[in-house]
Amino acid sequence: MDRVFSKVRNLDAYPKINEDFYSRTLSGGVITLVASIAMFLLFVSELGLYLHTVTESKLVVDTSRGEKLHINFDITFPAVSCTLLSLDAMDISGEQHLDIRHDIIKKRIDSNGKVIEERKEGIGGPQIEKPLQRHGGRLEHNETYCGSCFGAEASDDECCNSCEEVREAYRRKGWGMTNPDLIDQCKREGFAQKIKDEEGEGCNIYGSLEVNKVAGNFHFIKSFHQSSIHIPDLLAFQEDSYNISHRINKLSFGDYYPGILNPLDGVQWFQENPNGMYQYFLKVVPTIYTNIRGHTIQSNQFSVTEHYKSPEFGRRSLPGVFFFYDLSPIKVTFTETHISFLHFITNVCAIVGGVFTVAGIVDSFVYHGHKALRKKMEIGKLG
Repeated sequence: MDRVFSKVRNLDAYPKINEDFYSRTLSGGVITLVASIAMFLLFVSELGLYLHTVTESKLVVDTSRGEKLHINFDITFPAVSCTLLSLDAMDISGEQHLDIRHDIIKKRIDSNGKVIEERKEGIGGPQIEKPLQRHGGRLEHNETYCGSCFGAEASDDECCNSCEEVREAYRRKGWGMTNPDLIDQCKREGFAQKIKDEEGEGCNIYGSLEVNKVAGNFHFIKSFHQSSIHIPDLLAFQEDSYNISHRINKLSFGDYYPGILNPLDGVQWFQENPNGMYQYFLKVVPTIYTNIRGHTIQSNQFSVTEHYKSPEFGRRSLPGVFFFYDLSPIKVTFTETHISFLHFITNVCAIVGGVFTVAGIVDSFVYHGHKALRKKMEIGKLG
């Protein structure tokens, strides 16, 4: 056993020197202090790099199918009232949604941009004594009310008991409501009066849409619809005033992820002349973000160009704000990573060993140089 220990002892790469032979110098102490500070600073820097996450990006072909596109928006129209502001969406597959209301919230605002208190439906107009029945007579006592849809009934027994139900029936038929005062339900609920009361107001509309993941568009217009073709709202209210000035407070395709930049957030445009169509052309890029814990966020980025189509050029265009979007076939993936622990330990060892070695070389150079210089001085004195 002693022989084994003796052989292992002969492998010692760090032979020890008796402390009696140590020679400590001032220069050696200064170099040791400087080396220690350098090692500490480099260690802190390396620790910061280890704790800091790095985002790696990669481009791949988007092979997903059958997914939905989630659109979040918050847009203010300072010169269009909420009653006459309509949101529509359609895509190249032929699917269209007119006057979307699900998950949509509208806020009336005054000329200063302040929110006006919401008014309950049915308040603000003159009331007549009894509703008009579908058969043409007035509602009698203990009789069930069934209002007329004024020719837009989908079936013989369909009833339209409110102005909104009549408007919805007209939308299904593709008809335009030219004069709400001729509609009994609208007249009783004060629909025309409500539009007049909102004259000069603006509207803040926000919410979300879920559409097919194909090219399409969504738009905000002050119009009704006829035979699937959009025509201007030719009501007697603000007939020639189509001011589509707007401010985009927020527009995004999908959920938020760190570092996302939506180029239309905070963009505003004010129209000087009435009528016109403002168009945004968006290129949507599918994006997947995976954080350091492995949580994945499905989202999208987009780039944008814009164009204003004036009614002075040729055919009169439909006033409104249009967002035309198309999908990129390339998907971007972002992945958060950081240096592995073994890499961190390797770098720390390299820092300690490298600084210690360089400090030893410098100390040896200074010590032997000072020793040689002193010897020459002694020889000069003897001579």
